[in-house]
Amino acid sequence: MNTVEPIRNKKTLNKIKEILSENQRDFLIFTVGTNCGLRISDILSLNVKDVKDKSYIDITEKKTKKTKKIPVNETLKSLIEDFIKNRNENEPLFLSYLNNRMERTQCYRIINKACKKAGVNYKIGTHTLRKTFGYHHYKKFKDVAILQKIFNHSAPGITLRYIGIDQDTIDKSYKNFML
Repeated sequence: MNTVEPIRNKKTLNKIKEILSENQRDFLIFTVGTNCGLRISDILSLNVKDVKDKSYIDITEKKTKKTKKIPVNETLKSLIEDFIKNRNENEPLFLSYLNNRMERTQCYRIINKACKKAGVNYKIGTHTLRKTFGYHHYKKFKDVAILQKIFNHSAPGITLRYIGIDQDTIDKSYKNFML
């Protein structure tokens, strides 16, 4: 199994946002992923009606079949409203250039290209968005229990390993250890 990494560095994260801001759709996919912690399959399954005039995104996760209610912060709400102006409520939120629902492979290429352009030299993928959300959420709130609940993980250790905190802690301990 190929494991992808979160984007840990905020400067790098901002550089990627700047690169993606050239395309409103690509920027919004990245922003939804890094602010809501949804899997790319759940992001791409959204329709315009799922987000129009909503304070929450209500979904049934494709992978777990569990329902989830995600609050939409004001910045994200503004981006969404701007993006869906004059759009049909029943169409997919994210359309490909051929006006079909976007596929995860297209998202992977977009994210990969932007990350490479920003100088990211570690393994990334569409799941990087979800892991980036988790990493920064943990760094800000230091609450592994709430993050475990958000991700539907069975144990705190799984959550910490998932977002790369275990490896960070190990690396830091080595760097700060000297006999």
